[in-house]
Amino acid sequence: MSAQSEIAAQKTVTGNDPLGTFGRYLTLWVTLAIIMGISLGHFFEQGFAFLSTLEIGQVNLVVAVLIWVMIYPMMVSVDFNSLKQIGARPKGLIITSVTNWFVKPFTMAALGWLFFQVFFVDWVAPSDAKEYIAGMILLGSAPCTAMVFVWSQLTKGDATYTLVQVSLNDIVMILAYAPIVAFLLGISDIIVPWETLLLSVVLYVVIPLTAGYLTRLHLLRRGSEEEVSQFTDKLKPWTIIGLLLTVVLLFGFQGETILAHPIVILLIAIPLIIQSLGVAAIAYTWAWLWRVPIEIAGPVALIGSSNFFELAVAVAISLFGLDSGAALATVVGVLVEVPIMLLIVHLVNRTRHWFI
Repeated sequence: MSAQSEIAAQKTVTGNDPLGTFGRYLTLWVTLAIIMGISLGHFFEQGFAFLSTLEIGQVNLVVAVLIWVMIYPMMVSVDFNSLKQIGARPKGLIITSVTNWFVKPFTMAALGWLFFQVFFVDWVAPSDAKEYIAGMILLGSAPCTAMVFVWSQLTKGDATYTLVQVSLNDIVMILAYAPIVAFLLGISDIIVPWETLLLSVVLYVVIPLTAGYLTRLHLLRRGSEEEVSQFTDKLKPWTIIGLLLTVVLLFGFQGETILAHPIVILLIAIPLIIQSLGVAAIAYTWAWLWRVPIEIAGPVALIGSSNFFELAVAVAISLFGLDSGAALATVVGVLVEVPIMLLIVHLVNRTRHWFI
């Protein structure tokens, strides 16, 4: 891929401003959405109860639409032609593939068990603890997709590598997400309805990925990467709106539980933060020891520590319900994601000289 193609590829997913106003203050918007959701859930309990009945096959229709609004623009950004470059930077791909699929899901499950079955055992009911662990597993088994372009650009990361990794992740996710989640939930003594899990993967990975790919082909036939960039820029606000409305819904259902036990958000956030920073440290240190260039090492750390939280939220709702602890845990993942990733971006930029 040429330098001009790389620049166009990054613009496709990030636009002129890597984060944008909404993205840069995403944690603030999510916090406000949480407050709104708790308030609405408290004062309009019957309305939220009605929304919870709008489902088919354990899939809530309202949330499904909002999830598609979130995911679809990201999938349009994925360029599968980048897989032709898969052998160009093998070290980086090896590191991120190992950390994404052999380290991250299992460390998340281990930390979930350690904190909620040992450290927090006196503060959380056993049934709630299992659901929080389940939500963490769903997060840890879903590595970041297109959002990682934002973080990569902020570290001056290699656009070709990031494109290749995102495309590879999406393909692996179709095949590996359901088996890994089922295995980890199973050893955590959590019942897994396989049909619902597979349906969730089809609904929230296969269908949006296919729709995004077809849309991308159509746009490229009409013009160029710039056409794709303009299209995704128009959809970007809707992605954030879909996310925030989903958060409002989830916390509307969780409102009474949170008001009764407000510390639960902090308890969930602690292992999530430790896991994200720990995986980033493993990947970044491995890249340094293996003499991987900084423009690859930065994305390596970022891809390993970030999550495809839209998928995790959707699957948690499908498997456990809108008012479940699993759904709550995945939304806490949204809350902590942006500040964690900005911290990692800062650390990567401060340590660039290590790789010279």
